[in-house]
Amino acid sequence: MSDEFRKNLMGPEPTLLPAETDVYEQLDAGQEALDLVEKHPTSSLLWAVLAEEAWAEGRIIDSYAYSRVGYHRGLDSLRRNGWRGVGPIPWEHEPNRGFLRALYSLGRASAAIGEAEEPERIEKFLNDSDPAAKAAIEAK
Repeated sequence: MSDEFRKNLMGPEPTLLPAETDVYEQLDAGQEALDLVEKHPTSSLLWAVLAEEAWAEGRIIDSYAYSRVGYHRGLDSLRRNGWRGVGPIPWEHEPNRGFLRALYSLGRASAAIGEAEEPERIEKFLNDSDPAAKAAIEAK
């Protein structure tokens, strides 16, 4: 039996998004996510940061909107990088964290505005992506 056959039985390989080096450097230099997102509108990380900032300020609808954009930008990036709708998206791979943070924020905000099924779907998606992601996000 070939190794390729065994690998396929275990499920899809983890999806590892590319690093957003410019975004990391600019955030580390103190630039605001709101200013950066105009230059990097496909960055899930920036949308997640905006969602988290809005949540911390009690702006639930803004948090929902930002996280929804980050989630969809992340799905686009995941698909461009080989993800086919299933499989691990590991938290330990730093470039995946923007998407996972946006996903978490979307679940939290959708629960806060009373969506019925979305929070459960998001919780499952986050857990299926990486069971350790939620605890890591909540610990920060």
